[in-house]
Amino acid sequence: MPETDLYLPLKRFLEERGFAVKGEVNGCDLLGVREGEPPVLVICEMKLSFNLELVLQGVDRAAACDEVWLAAALSRSGKGRERDARYRNLCRRLGFGLLGVSASGSVEVIVAPFAATPRRDTRRRSRLLEEHRRRVGDPNRGGGSRQPIMTAYRQDCITCAKAMLEQPQSPKQLKTLVGRAPAILRRNVYGWFVRESRGVYGLSELGRAAVQGM
Repeated sequence: MPETDLYLPLKRFLEERGFAVKGEVNGCDLLGVREGEPPVLVICEMKLSFNLELVLQGVDRAAACDEVWLAAALSRSGKGRERDARYRNLCRRLGFGLLGVSASGSVEVIVAPFAATPRRDTRRRSRLLEEHRRRVGDPNRGGGSRQPIMTAYRQDCITCAKAMLEQPQSPKQLKTLVGRAPAILRRNVYGWFVRESRGVYGLSELGRAAVQGM
């Protein structure tokens, strides 16, 4: 079972609790946001089994969110680390929740989060929230760290490029579709855009090939 198989059951689990969930947001396997004042951010990190590396990932994420969940597949024998009282107690002391995913896709709450994690890294939290809000849909399945990530920035670049397929466009025209279009054209991160004339941009061969291949 790859890690990505855990994603949809965990996504459903958090959506049932009122969170909008997206995968692979700024390095987090799963980010859930429940809008409000202030919004509530939940990060869930996944592994195929409960181990120390999973706990360390949770520690790294804790300063950027309100709640941390650690999730892994439940052991078939029923004697995995999730049944180890020492592991559960460590998570309780850290305030982390533990979720187990069965082979059938059901999610079991092993440990509930003890308390809201203090928010300290406000810049990191803001970047997470901005990426979640900008990203259209949920194009990435959490846990697939070896796969290319479809970021909100790349989605905006694709929108600009598709608008140029028929004819060149000005930054002002593209801004009606993508607010940060002028900055995207200036940075030209992927090499998709070329300046046709003053204030007018078109697609490079690379850009045309990239968009037509989607």
